[in-house]
Amino acid sequence: MTVYSPAPRGIGIIGTGSYLPERIVTNESVAARAGVTAEWVERKTGIRERRYAADHEAASDLATEAAVRALTDAGARPEDLAWIIVATSTPDHPQPATAALVQHRLGAPGAAAFDLNAVCAGFVAALHTGSRLLAGPPTGGRRLALVIGSEVYSRIIDPQDRRTAPLFGDGAGAVVLGPVTGERGLLGTGMRTDGHLHGLIGVTAGGSREPASEKTVARGDHFFRMRGRDVRAFVERELPDAVAGTLDAFGVAADAVAHFIPHQANGEMLRSVAAGLGLTSARVHLPVERHGNTGAASIPLALDQARRAGEPCDGDLVLLAGFGGGMTLGTAVLRWGR
Repeated sequence: MTVYSPAPRGIGIIGTGSYLPERIVTNESVAARAGVTAEWVERKTGIRERRYAADHEAASDLATEAAVRALTDAGARPEDLAWIIVATSTPDHPQPATAALVQHRLGAPGAAAFDLNAVCAGFVAALHTGSRLLAGPPTGGRRLALVIGSEVYSRIIDPQDRRTAPLFGDGAGAVVLGPVTGERGLLGTGMRTDGHLHGLIGVTAGGSREPASEKTVARGDHFFRMRGRDVRAFVERELPDAVAGTLDAFGVAADAVAHFIPHQANGEMLRSVAAGLGLTSARVHLPVERHGNTGAASIPLALDQARRAGEPCDGDLVLLAGFGGGMTLGTAVLRWGR
């Protein structure tokens, strides 16, 4: 069952930023190792290239770069932050939280910082959380939240697995949440989890259930695994209802949505699914061809790239949709502008 939550009035996105590592990995490169062709990768996924982090880069490094750019775009300082939330399923370490490392590197000691893991739906969950944390009175004058999605999937991908290796890349995206005027800001979110499907996506080793050992390494249990066809069936079956339910819950007509920014899972699949959502006036943003599936980073990455291209415009209705391991599905609708 989906839980719909109206957002606190007057809280919206006031700045965006993103970061992609310098290393470009072509389809030819991943295809050769996965036993397929470059043409097959593009035809099946709509992806032409992805980025891999450098050896010295981890999720916190990518997150910090995106955060600095988002703060600059918002005209804000680290000391203005009350909260830092990092959505990631590829943290620097099992503990401490990657957000604590980002807080330190930004120089934001006044901000409380924590991680959130809803896999590829993580950014929407973090956006939901950040907006509600800002609903109370300002803390010491700090009225901003930094919400980041950051992933380094290249470290957990089996290069020989044709179901995952061609899809995933590394990157980070960030937004600054803060006060906005008029009718602008988040209208609400919808979240649901179908835990009985948790086996469709995951990394089975490295946690308390299967601690790291010679056996888990030998079996490849630290690699990310995905039952691709079943995941696609889930998205095709559930995303239309999630979108329709969210719009209905917050009184938004489907043809009033100007921009649809989904999790950048698979370009070919998303084009097919988006055609049946009834968003007849919406621009569907799919930069997945340039950076692949970047997990929790994909929505804020796509949003920032749209911003750099001059979209959305003030007053535009924007719909976000994330879906991933768990299986968890999250949606958010907002009216753009400050």
